[in-house]
Amino acid sequence: MSKGESVVARFLPRALGQREKQFSSPGLDALATAVLFLDPELAVLYANPAAENLFKFSSRNLVGHRLAEVFRNDSLLSAAIHHARERNCSYLQHELSLTTASQERFDVSCKVTPAEIEGVEGYLLELNELHQQLRIAREERLQDQTEASRWLIRNLAHEIKNPLGGLRGAAQLLEGELERPELTEYTQVIMKEADRLQTLMDRLLTPQRVPQLMPLNIHEAVERVRSLVLAEFPHGIRIRREYDVSLPMVEADREQLIQALLNIVRNAAQALKGNGEILLATRVARQVTLARKLHRLVVMIQVVDDGPGVPKELRDKIFFPLVSGREGGTGLGLTLAQNIITQHQGTIELESEPGRTCFTIVLPLRSGL
Repeated sequence: MSKGESVVARFLPRALGQREKQFSSPGLDALATAVLFLDPELAVLYANPAAENLFKFSSRNLVGHRLAEVFRNDSLLSAAIHHARERNCSYLQHELSLTTASQERFDVSCKVTPAEIEGVEGYLLELNELHQQLRIAREERLQDQTEASRWLIRNLAHEIKNPLGGLRGAAQLLEGELERPELTEYTQVIMKEADRLQTLMDRLLTPQRVPQLMPLNIHEAVERVRSLVLAEFPHGIRIRREYDVSLPMVEADREQLIQALLNIVRNAAQALKGNGEILLATRVARQVTLARKLHRLVVMIQVVDDGPGVPKELRDKIFFPLVSGREGGTGLGLTLAQNIITQHQGTIELESEPGRTCFTIVLPLRSGL
């Protein structure tokens, strides 16, 4: 065994027989930690049941495949293996985001240990999922930032709104004094822009209505949004559906939830510029923590588009007021959607890269519905 031996590695002499076989070990199989063993070419030689559960792949579908075939973004993981190889000792990558070939994303910490076991050289990977911890921290950070932004925007809106009336009134008076009718074109521009800003300020200052919670079939809301978006974009936009029809009722405000969904799906359609595909998918997830409360069941609604993706510099700020990646956008649609979902004790998560952007709405399912 090489320097920097892992505790998990002690099981491997019993686990590894010969290179051509799928290895197994009662010791490793019983571990809650996901374990992979790779050969020098970074092909998977062994995956324990915890790794199968984590990555939602059977061992048969993992063993024999190179790392780049299992994960679509393995650069950081490959770099961690390179560090371990260069130093010939264990290397710990604290935060690592991995996306499998089936588009599942996982946030993990990974310990890489070079190992030579019964003549087989390679790398032992121990992976621990960080999804819950990272998501809780991200939720709290986003909530604090959103509250601060909302306070700032509301105060700024008040300061902007006050002089707008005077600006518009002055333009009206000026228009009445103009001797050349063609000059009224300029005063009309001033008044129209003042009206547009007034509408924007009113939207920023409108108090949020408390949700009127009632049992709701989530697919009724999703289908309503689908029909509205298809009516708005009748040509070029294709909307595909993957629904879990066995989902129970959710407790939600029907109109508010439709508005939140509509803002997100319309945002996807606008990002596609009228040409592309949107996927609407629903499913249930178990044992999910939302706002530091563990829920036995949650419903997940995914809106996936194949557009250019959200610019990297905007991904952490996309839900902030007045932040938009689209020319001419107000940056209020996603902010409103997040506020509505937050009032429903849920969250919205974003994953984006060129060719795939996924907004995931997570809502708690209450017992008895």
